[in-house]
Amino acid sequence: MNTLREKCTVWDGEILLKDEGEKASRRVIEAFLRDNGVLIKNPEDSEKLLSRGYGIKKNDGLLLTFYEAMYLHSKGIIKVLVEETGVCLSFQDLLEKYKAIEKNAWIKYLVYRDLRGRGYIVREGFGLGVDFRLYGRGEYNKDAADYLVYSMYEGMALSVEDLTQVLMRSQNLKKTLILAVVSRRGEIVYYTLSQLNLQQD
Repeated sequence: MNTLREKCTVWDGEILLKDEGEKASRRVIEAFLRDNGVLIKNPEDSEKLLSRGYGIKKNDGLLLTFYEAMYLHSKGIIKVLVEETGVCLSFQDLLEKYKAIEKNAWIKYLVYRDLRGRGYIVREGFGLGVDFRLYGRGEYNKDAADYLVYSMYEGMALSVEDLTQVLMRSQNLKKTLILAVVSRRGEIVYYTLSQLNLQQD
């Protein structure tokens, strides 16, 4: 892992990366590392991202999850700084921070990136195995998502009891459960689960 960190110069809400004396003039949103994600402080930037289905509004700004921050960082939309030192964090740095709080960080990020890339609005799940709430294209402003996403990787041990519990919870909420399976090559296959019937012979 590269231990060299870029220093950022912050000027009027813009971050100009200093790389061997050259300044990149592309405007990016300034964000700050927190223990549970990344914070956007600028109200205008916060509203812009919130309207596009990113983050949760807090008193001090917009809090992005690590996978949201990684996605926006990879697109060049945000740059994440350590507030106390002004050091810019790389994509790998963000991934390592995310791994510290989520054992399946890379899998969740891959699924999030893929769904966002397909034009869906993807929001944080609400526990019990549900990783994401999924809104169809152009449906984000409606009250509730129709789909719940459960992420896993190829070869991952998954008990029938756990899967049944997640499926029953989604059915009780009148949601469709989608199982996202990430292959060893990083390809993702989606399965819609509607009913699980096991019969003993």
